[in-house]
Amino acid sequence: MAVVDIPGSKSITARALFLAAAADGVTRLVRPLRSDDTEGFAEGLTRLGYRVGRTPDTWHIDGRPQGPAVTRADVYCRDGATTARFLPTLAAAGHGTYRFDASAQMRRRPLGPLSKALRDLGVDLRHEEAEGHHPLRIAASGVEGGTVTLDAGQSSQYLTALLLLGPLTRKGLRIEVTDLVSAPYVGITLAMMRAFGAEVRVEGDVFEVAPGGYRATTYPVEPDASTASYFFAAAALTGREVTVRGLGARALQGDLGFVDVLRRMGAHVESGSDRTTVRGTGELRGLTANMRDISDTMPTLAAIAPFASGPVRIEDVANTRVKECDRLEACAENLRRLGVRVETGPDWIEIHPGTPAAAEITTYGDHRVVMAFAVTSLRTPGIGFDDPGCVRKTFPAFHEVFGAWAAAGAAGEGG
Repeated sequence: MAVVDIPGSKSITARALFLAAAADGVTRLVRPLRSDDTEGFAEGLTRLGYRVGRTPDTWHIDGRPQGPAVTRADVYCRDGATTARFLPTLAAAGHGTYRFDASAQMRRRPLGPLSKALRDLGVDLRHEEAEGHHPLRIAASGVEGGTVTLDAGQSSQYLTALLLLGPLTRKGLRIEVTDLVSAPYVGITLAMMRAFGAEVRVEGDVFEVAPGGYRATTYPVEPDASTASYFFAAAALTGREVTVRGLGARALQGDLGFVDVLRRMGAHVESGSDRTTVRGTGELRGLTANMRDISDTMPTLAAIAPFASGPVRIEDVANTRVKECDRLEACAENLRRLGVRVETGPDWIEIHPGTPAAAEITTYGDHRVVMAFAVTSLRTPGIGFDDPGCVRKTFPAFHEVFGAWAAAGAAGEGG
């Protein structure tokens, strides 16, 4: 049995950084993710005047409930969607003029519904170039609060940003949501807000957040479930076994639900309180899977789909078209390059059984495309990537760790 240590969750680390910055006191984050995205978030906090101390396994953040310590700042959000959406929202609760920009890739990703909601709450926010996209400028004077309507059908991060803002408003926040994708990520947000002392009530599509701020705490960051999906899929594909510690029945992350898809395909899955084990059984069955709530693992399923005994149809994943790239189309194009028959629609992809041939994968600079097709390469030698290094966004050591796991399995088979 191979036990793999997965780095900390990107989603949890980003939320924890926001909460720690907004809290009263010094927060200690244990085992946060160290990657380009989270380093960019921490750097953004520093630009806004927050004190962030970093050691390899622990980060300390001095919270400022009153907002950024500086009254003017220019923040570069790199490729990070959480950075690009959460930090402007945090800055809006302070007092000053703050400009935010991001990479070309992040500039293409939409912000419109969040911008509209913040403006409806009285925030002076201006997009400098394309409306609804970075770069943007905020003239902050705190946020009164009140009721706002939000469309979170493109990204749950819009709702998370507003929820995180809620306790920092003067009167609290009532958010009426008209559409929501990736709902489990909102569950992460609510659980973490409560861990930092906030009061949140949910009734159907209405979220009510009380004013009163946050309390500093010590917060352990659980391993990244989206990243774990590549190792779980690899075990199911190769007939091997892998255990990920720190992800079990108590895990916050909805993407751990990917193992239920693997179970339906024929893999053996065992979940404990703090660990999950997947063992391949030599069988991968075709299926139809609605992945609206776990869409970050869509590329993982697409990458192993050709080896199933029947077609694999993935539905309700329109939001994957507005990620780091159009992930649905990127998966389809790369599978076709490998010689696999694929059909797509606006929010679905269907992949037929086949024998992939070696080819170079076009990554579009998307870390999840690389890590997903690395799983395919376990059964298709000769697969290469035009930008293998883009995994630094969430897992800089991915190739070394995944390669070591694969090599250990090959050695075991040879023995």
